[in-house]
Amino acid sequence: MNDSEACMKILLTGASGFIGRHLLTALLDAGHDVVCAVRKARAAARPGLSQVVVDFNKAQHPQDWMPALNGVDVVVNAVGILRELPGQTFDTLHRAAPIALFTAAAEIGVRHIVQISALGADEQAASRYHLSKKAADDFLLALPVQATIAQPSLVYGPGGASAALFERYASMPLIPLPGGGTQQVQPVHIDDVVSVLLRLIESAPGPDRRVAIVGPEPISLRSFYAALRRAMGFSSPARFVAIPMPIMRMVARIGNRLPGGFLDTETLDMLQRGNTADAAATQSLLGHRPRAPRQFVPSRYADAVAAQARLRWLLPMLRWAVGLVWIVTGLVSLGLYPVEQSYALLARSGVPPPLQPLFLYGAAALDVLLGVLALLPRRSRLIWLAQATLVLAYTAIITVKLPEFWLHPYGPVLKNLPFLAALWILYELEDRTWTT
Repeated sequence: MNDSEACMKILLTGASGFIGRHLLTALLDAGHDVVCAVRKARAAARPGLSQVVVDFNKAQHPQDWMPALNGVDVVVNAVGILRELPGQTFDTLHRAAPIALFTAAAEIGVRHIVQISALGADEQAASRYHLSKKAADDFLLALPVQATIAQPSLVYGPGGASAALFERYASMPLIPLPGGGTQQVQPVHIDDVVSVLLRLIESAPGPDRRVAIVGPEPISLRSFYAALRRAMGFSSPARFVAIPMPIMRMVARIGNRLPGGFLDTETLDMLQRGNTADAAATQSLLGHRPRAPRQFVPSRYADAVAAQARLRWLLPMLRWAVGLVWIVTGLVSLGLYPVEQSYALLARSGVPPPLQPLFLYGAAALDVLLGVLALLPRRSRLIWLAQATLVLAYTAIITVKLPEFWLHPYGPVLKNLPFLAALWILYELEDRTWTT
């Protein structure tokens, strides 16, 4: 960066997103003043960082952006969503709000606008994600302003949701592949993406106003998983199981109705289409070859990344096992196990006959409820504390009233110890690990 660029004032949108927050750090480290457009202002954590309150969902007219653009040299739009959520639509966040921002920036005389779009937002685009990005891209390039469209491929890096997903699958003993896993991808590391973006921001726009930011070469999804598994330090080779595309499409249709996940029919179609481009522009801007997937995980962090990746599928498996134990136990108590024998055990525990049905069916219903709560996509970690409390209560009653069960050859009470350990693990780790 030269002296004339040392104090550029940059308006950055999407600074809380994966690319945005890495780019924000790089811009501040480079000595720029950065104004972040945010929905709610927070205390600025670093010198050179300021905030302006702008709600992307509402800022759909140029005048909404004028106060944020005062004295700004460069605008960088890093807002993007992969799937729509309530209150977050592609049309608003990818098209309407950016178009209002670009119009205002052009009117006020901002010297350069950098739009972080996506690889695939081109003439062959078919998904609403790509089409909404392309609409804003095309509008920007038609304005009388210097503009650059950055089109990252699949971006990998620590803290990225897609990175967590791919690490999880790559760490599995059997890696599921849509079809045969021949889909072509060209993943690029977040550090390379940020370096390219920083170069684009600090330089005058070149003749190529659309710049693909990609890894060194296209590879199949299958090869990507294998390379990532090796990078995480696994000694065992990658083993795959192909999921037939009709099944994948059925799962994707279910995903259409489940918010928050990665897979729906549009994301599956985008994967099938492929996501590749010539790496020449990326290499030229970097000044070196972009790193390959086998270099994505530094060796000093490989063990930690591998452990975290395993937890992303081991914890859900443990959660489902615990939930099913409660549900099956409740259903068995509701009548699959002879009711008379259940009443006999309750009588020996000191429950009078008039209250035995209430205790039996009430406890069974509570077991089923606890199991169902454990399987819900959104749950409080207090559910594990409640389950542990109930297990301890059951154990205490049995110890006092039915002590012979401690000596039963099948160990029905002794098995509460590993069950409690499982609940402790879930209580301590699940809310700290990406598990959905």
